[in-house]
Amino acid sequence: MINKEEYFKQVVEQNKGRILRICKTYAPSVEDAADMYQEVLVNVWKSLDKFKGDSEIGTWIYRIAVNTSLTFAGKQYKRMKLNVDVDTSTVKSLLDDESSEALIMEMQLQELQLHLNQLAVIDKALMGLVLEGLSTKEISDIIGITEPNVRVKIHRIKDDLRISMKGGGYE
Repeated sequence: MINKEEYFKQVVEQNKGRILRICKTYAPSVEDAADMYQEVLVNVWKSLDKFKGDSEIGTWIYRIAVNTSLTFAGKQYKRMKLNVDVDTSTVKSLLDDESSEALIMEMQLQELQLHLNQLAVIDKALMGLVLEGLSTKEISDIIGITEPNVRVKIHRIKDDLRISMKGGGYE
């Protein structure tokens, strides 16, 4: 039988990358992300005995990480930045040379990040999870709203982003 400490270490190791990405997404600085990561680990430890297995452990960890990140941000929700982490060298490597296409893509990513940062808190959380590649079911479990509601909200957010970014070649 595995004890709590060993189980905690195993769960954290399996989900470390996810937790770090969430913290990095919601934190305004590297230092804040490190503090947020520690806070997530504390909350996972405190709640580990309460995990009932109703969802996958990874989904449960995501929910703790997102909720902790939002709580950690406190009253600065509106100023919270959603960091779209796309390495421009990766973007450039997709193209043969440093052509105007690479510059255009980089500018579009910067504009997208700007528009994402203007979203309401729950919308930022939803889009952060979408950018993580989670399914609507997983997002529903993490955010605590129904799956159809998740789909509707994501659709509306995308429509709003298309409208606000219209004219930039994003159709």
